[in-house]
Amino acid sequence: MHRLAVFFAALTVLFGSAHSPAPAQDRTLTVFAAASMKNALDDIDAAYTAKTGVKIVASYAASSALAKQIEQGAPADIFMSADTDWMDYAIGKRNISESTRVNLLGNAIVLVAPKDSSTDNVTIAQGFDLARLAGDGKIATGDVKAVPVGKYAKAALEKLGAWTAAEPKFAMAESVRAALTLVARGEAVLGIVYSTDAKVEPGVKVIGTFPADSHPAIIYPVAATTIAKPEAADYLAFLRSSAAKTILEKYGFKFLVSPTT
Repeated sequence: MHRLAVFFAALTVLFGSAHSPAPAQDRTLTVFAAASMKNALDDIDAAYTAKTGVKIVASYAASSALAKQIEQGAPADIFMSADTDWMDYAIGKRNISESTRVNLLGNAIVLVAPKDSSTDNVTIAQGFDLARLAGDGKIATGDVKAVPVGKYAKAALEKLGAWTAAEPKFAMAESVRAALTLVARGEAVLGIVYSTDAKVEPGVKVIGTFPADSHPAIIYPVAATTIAKPEAADYLAFLRSSAAKTILEKYGFKFLVSPTT
């Protein structure tokens, strides 16, 4: 009887240990970032993983879509928005650790055309006639009601007196990268995107830059979510580092903070 008891005790130990969770740390962080961040942030994440061993899983989309996904319970550790409005929205929904927020980057919006377009060197100023420039073609940008680049574009065109005539010609895309693709494929004759997007897409050319005072300042805030893993703090610190600054400036972003190291 004693031997039988010992046998079952041994089985319990064996199978119990087999099904116990491994004590190894979860070395992954999930980053939700504005679509315009993709190329630069992919490089930053590779550098961060090489330095720390922590794997970054990045999800790119319009800031509006990402903020709503976080609100609905998506397991993000970091949120990087292309405007302050959607970060404010996420903070208002109590999804963001407000004390971790940093207004990290700046950008500019530009007018682009397909690479082989005959349109070139457009002066964008008061009275600028975007509707006439587009002719019978479409103008692509992000959804002006939600996607940050679209909101910036509409604000600029309203201030310059060009919105009312041009509005019927707009093709609203789900993100700035979707708008960029429409222009690169020739499905839109013009597009309004960030200068950083135009820089990484060989299928388009910049034909004009919107004056900085024609729209609200383009600011990219970044913060940890309220459910973030402790490692998120180190990742946020890396985003403020000299190494990250070098990468971001290579892609055309303006670094708005003093680098930490």
